[in-house]
Amino acid sequence: MDWGSLQAVLGGVNKHSTSIGKIWLTVLFIFRIMILVVAAERVWGDEQQDFVCNTLQPGCRNVCYDHFFPISHIRLWALQLIFVSTPALLVAMHVAYTRHEKKRRFRNGEKIDIEELKNEKIHIRGPLWWTYTSSIFFRIIFEAVFMYVFYYMYDGYQMPRLVKCSAWPCPNVVDCFVSRPTEKTTFTIFMLAVSAICMMLNLAELCYLVIKICMKESRKTTWGEGFWGELTACEKKENGEVVVFIAGVLLSP
Repeated sequence: MDWGSLQAVLGGVNKHSTSIGKIWLTVLFIFRIMILVVAAERVWGDEQQDFVCNTLQPGCRNVCYDHFFPISHIRLWALQLIFVSTPALLVAMHVAYTRHEKKRRFRNGEKIDIEELKNEKIHIRGPLWWTYTSSIFFRIIFEAVFMYVFYYMYDGYQMPRLVKCSAWPCPNVVDCFVSRPTEKTTFTIFMLAVSAICMMLNLAELCYLVIKICMKESRKTTWGEGFWGELTACEKKENGEVVVFIAGVLLSP
């Protein structure tokens, strides 16, 4: 898998993210992608070749391995990273579309903030706010789903040293041994811990964006605009005289 291409694409999202989003992206690359590429793939190696059973029955070892490990940890982690990174790509597409529309309106003579256009800085507001928050929400969902899949598929997060298999074509209950179970358990717990940290960062960023937009909207509705705007009203008569109502009471001029 070409992780460099994924890093290049997500790197463009980084400059449009919040501070928490940048931390999440750093954790994603350093503690997940780098660990997966550099260390985890070497630890797992050729799993099926290292899976040993105390029988010479043809096909028994392959069937037992498929029963206990239907999907490789490495491939499942890679699939998880793809699903978690996909919502961020939607944000990148939205930013590219917004920038293209601004340039088009600028060429058509519409007034556009030149500094914002030069800096290619897109603020998280309006439709982009919805796209960004939706991407965070789906990242949280994907992280939680994959953590459950890991627990359900492998019957826990601990790699067993010995498994007993009686699947056909095994002649009886055979003992199968997993290579480097302690090391694999350590890596599994580490990857799940980092996944939980990413979930907490996503939750923190989602709360930050919601609180920020709520505070911004509350500042728009000031005491004078909100309270007195609802209490006071003006009415102009046919002769040009203006009368003022406060709380429904007529004030004569």
